[in-house]
Amino acid sequence: MTEYPENSEKPENPDPAREAERRARLTWSLLAEPSDAVALLARERLGSRAALELAREATPTELLAALDGQVPAEAADPGAGTPDARASRALQRWRGRLAAVDVEAVLEDADRRRIRVLIPGDEEWPSALDDLQETAPHCLWVQGPARLDRLAGERAAALVGSRASTPYGEDVASSLGAAFAGAGGTVVSGGAYGIDAAAHRGALAAQDGATLAVLAGGLDRLYPRGNTQLLERIREQHLLLSEAPMGTAPTRWRFLARNRLIAALSRAVVVVEAAWRSGALSTARLADQLSRPVGAVPGPVTSAASAGCHRLIRERGAVLVTEPAELLDLLPGGPAAGEGSFARQDELDLLSPADRRVLDAVPPRSGISPGRLADEIGFAPREVGAALARLELLGLIEQGGQRVRRTRRTG
Repeated sequence: MTEYPENSEKPENPDPAREAERRARLTWSLLAEPSDAVALLARERLGSRAALELAREATPTELLAALDGQVPAEAADPGAGTPDARASRALQRWRGRLAAVDVEAVLEDADRRRIRVLIPGDEEWPSALDDLQETAPHCLWVQGPARLDRLAGERAAALVGSRASTPYGEDVASSLGAAFAGAGGTVVSGGAYGIDAAAHRGALAAQDGATLAVLAGGLDRLYPRGNTQLLERIREQHLLLSEAPMGTAPTRWRFLARNRLIAALSRAVVVVEAAWRSGALSTARLADQLSRPVGAVPGPVTSAASAGCHRLIRERGAVLVTEPAELLDLLPGGPAAGEGSFARQDELDLLSPADRRVLDAVPPRSGISPGRLADEIGFAPREVGAALARLELLGLIEQGGQRVRRTRRTG
C-alpha cells in the first residue's frame, strides 16, 4: 500500500515482518503525539509491535513492569502523579484513539493522495534522523517526487525564523536560500509565514534548487492556508514531510515537536530573524543538542525582530552569518568563508609597517621633500629613499623636483 517515487523501486514481494513493522509504526503515529515520551520509550524498549500489543491489552501494572518502572512524566500532564498513574493515563489516551483507528482506510487515503509512509530501514529513510535516538519519529509521511534521503544529505541546511518578519529578514532569507540552493544545497524549513516562506521561495527561484518543507500537521491540510500555493509548488517539484498523519491539525506543541525534525534533517541551522522568544530559537537549541552548527543573521540593534538572533550570538555562541559563503562554511567539509564579499585587498595591504609609516607621513594634498620626510618620522634618508622607491613602483606616490606627492587615488 506504500507509494514509491518514480526513482525508487517498489519491492515485488514485501517482507511480511517488514510490513507488520510498518503498520505498527503507522498505528503509533495515529495513537501518540510526537512528544509522547511514554510511547517513544515503550517503542524503543519493546519494539513497535510488542509495545502496540501492550497499548491494546496491558494493565497499567503490566506496562509499568515492561518499562522497568520508568514512566516519564508528560510536560502537559495535569499532575505528575505516581509511575502507576502515569502508566494508566498513557493507556487511556492511546486506547481513546485506538478505538477510532482504521489503518486500512488511512493507507487507502494515503495511496489516493500519493503520500508514502517511511520507516527506519527504508532506502529513502534519512540516516540523519538516527541522531534523534529514542525521540525519532515513529514514521514519516512524505509527498512529492524527490527522495528524502537525497534531499537530507550532506548539503542540507535549515533557514528558519519568525513568522512576524520584516522586509529586511525576508530579503536576507530569500537571498540566502537562492544562493545556497543554487550552489547545490537543500533548503530545509517549516513552510510557515515570514522567514520560512521567504527561504523556500528563494530556493525555488534558483536554477535546479531544492527545498524541503517539514509541516506540523497532516499533509492533507496544508497550513498555513495563505501559503497553499507555495506548499503545492514544493510538493510538485520537491517534497513535503510530516510525522503527523492525515487529519492532524497543526498546534503549538506539534510545531515545537516538528522543530526537532528540521534540526535533525539539516547539517546546519541558521536563524535569519527571530524575536527574543521566537519559536525558531527552539530549533537552534535542538540543533545544538544534536551537534549541528548554528548560525544567526544579525539585524539592526534597535530591531526587536532580531533580538533573538543577537541573543543566540551573544549567549549561545552562534556563528554570525551575513552572506552565503558563511552559510556554506557551516557545513561539514564546507569551503572556508574567507574574509567575505565586502573585504577588498589593494596595494595598501601589501605594505610593510615601515613603508606604511613613510606613506602616512606624505601630506594628502601637498608635497614634501625626502629630507623633511626623514626628519618627520625619524628614519635615515637612505631608508626613506628605499621606501619611496617601493611606494612609487606601487603607484602610491610620485616624485619630481625634490618633492614627494601622493597620487590622486591615495590622496
